[in-house]
Amino acid sequence: MASKLIITKGSLRHVRVTPQKTFIGIEELKQILGSNQILKHLFRYSDAEVWICRLEAETSPFITALLPRLMSRGEVLFRDDEDKVLQISWGRLFRWGARFLQDISQRGRILSAIEQQISDFPPRPKTPSLDLTRSPLYLRTDMVFGVRSGGSVGHIAGVLNNLGEFAGKPVFVTTDTMPTVREDIATNLIPLPERYWDFPEFINFYMNSVIDATIQVALGGQPIAFVYQRYGIGNFSGLQAARRFDAPFVLEFNGSEVWAYRNWGKPLKNEALALKIEELNLRHADLIVVVSQPIQEQLLAMGIPIERVLVNPNAVNPDVYYPDIDGTPVREQYGLQNKTVLGFIGTFGAWHGAEVLAEAFGKLMTQYPEYKENVRLLMIGDGMKMLEVKHNLARYEVPDYAVLTGMVHQSKGAAHLAACDILVSPHVPNADGSTFFGSPTKLFEYMAMGRGIVASDLDQIGEVLDHEQTAWMVRPGDADDLMQGMKKLIDHPQFARKLGEAARQRVVERHTWRAHTKNIIEKLKVIAST
Repeated sequence: MASKLIITKGSLRHVRVTPQKTFIGIEELKQILGSNQILKHLFRYSDAEVWICRLEAETSPFITALLPRLMSRGEVLFRDDEDKVLQISWGRLFRWGARFLQDISQRGRILSAIEQQISDFPPRPKTPSLDLTRSPLYLRTDMVFGVRSGGSVGHIAGVLNNLGEFAGKPVFVTTDTMPTVREDIATNLIPLPERYWDFPEFINFYMNSVIDATIQVALGGQPIAFVYQRYGIGNFSGLQAARRFDAPFVLEFNGSEVWAYRNWGKPLKNEALALKIEELNLRHADLIVVVSQPIQEQLLAMGIPIERVLVNPNAVNPDVYYPDIDGTPVREQYGLQNKTVLGFIGTFGAWHGAEVLAEAFGKLMTQYPEYKENVRLLMIGDGMKMLEVKHNLARYEVPDYAVLTGMVHQSKGAAHLAACDILVSPHVPNADGSTFFGSPTKLFEYMAMGRGIVASDLDQIGEVLDHEQTAWMVRPGDADDLMQGMKKLIDHPQFARKLGEAARQRVVERHTWRAHTKNIIEKLKVIAST
């Protein structure tokens, strides 16, 4: 009997594997295409569904629909996390194909217009005056949807939820809703166009005009204290808004997006334009907030004055992440009762080292088989390195001793960490040899939980934590050293608790989102007064 094909793409739906259903993740589907095995899958399945996070924000709809349409003999549906359904008939597919060709023909004209707009952008004026009785505008422009957990969610909510303590209630304009943002902060969703979704890189440039119009409607002409934008690739709408409303422009810059695409994905086709927009934002921002010293050094090398750059590491809300959370329900959910649990949370990015942790755990269980009775690995999240994680666990024949939860909503993150006895931050160096510029949000969440931490001694991580005082530090990317670090804390639980208590005290003293936000406001006051 032919099975039903389920393609999972960004959805938070729980995968229930049955003989009647074949699940293929979007990354696995790309591998099938890349290995020229698509012919084996033509019309192989009875029908198909593509699980996505949000119908209106489906990237690459024509390509995403074409593949299951060619793989299924019957019905093909798009189904999102709100259970909205769109049927993909051959007629709809042909219409999308025609629109796809039409969009191709118009991209050049639009890109040329944006190029000209960037070239004609007026010089940077003196920093406008700062009136903190007014509301700040917070702008999130990432064209990424369905993000319900991870460092970006923590950062956005952390700053947004605290801005009102130092200025008027913030106005939030965003491409998507963000978990854990306070309910009394109104979310102004940017309307999404029907065109150009088959070109994920291009849509970032095109959205500047759409976002600019949304900001004007959201503000309704009211004056604002300042614009705070979390930088998104190809976007300069925050800078436009700051000029229009004569307000200071604060840019949160977490590293070059152009560099990230080049090193962690594929180089951008319009890399030169993306770089121009990135530099336009950096050179015109009144204040640039970065999370680490290496990013500041990159900006100084570009000629950005040091007085306009604030190094402000990531942080945590210690009232959400704290040691006394009951982790019992999560332990029971995954069968972890009476076990020593090694924990990791993250989006399995190229820099997170999740695959190194899986290898270290495999080595631990292989070299010390006595741990198989009472030690387990709980990996919370999902992402690009998941296939490598599964491969490493299988290579050491230890998948039965590891729990891979998949993506977990941000609001459930603390409860999952509470189910762990030891928390692991196995970050790895940048593959191109450049300085690691991250400020892992998980690190501060780990510290706030008061658990023993094993962490890579890597740039800011090694600055925030002290070996044998607040954590056990290991060589980055070294699975053997990571294994020994985990063994150390497993074998010495009282020592692990002592490290966790010291880490909790430090993070409460130095790294809360309230203090992080206050740093921004105080620095902005200085800049606006000069």
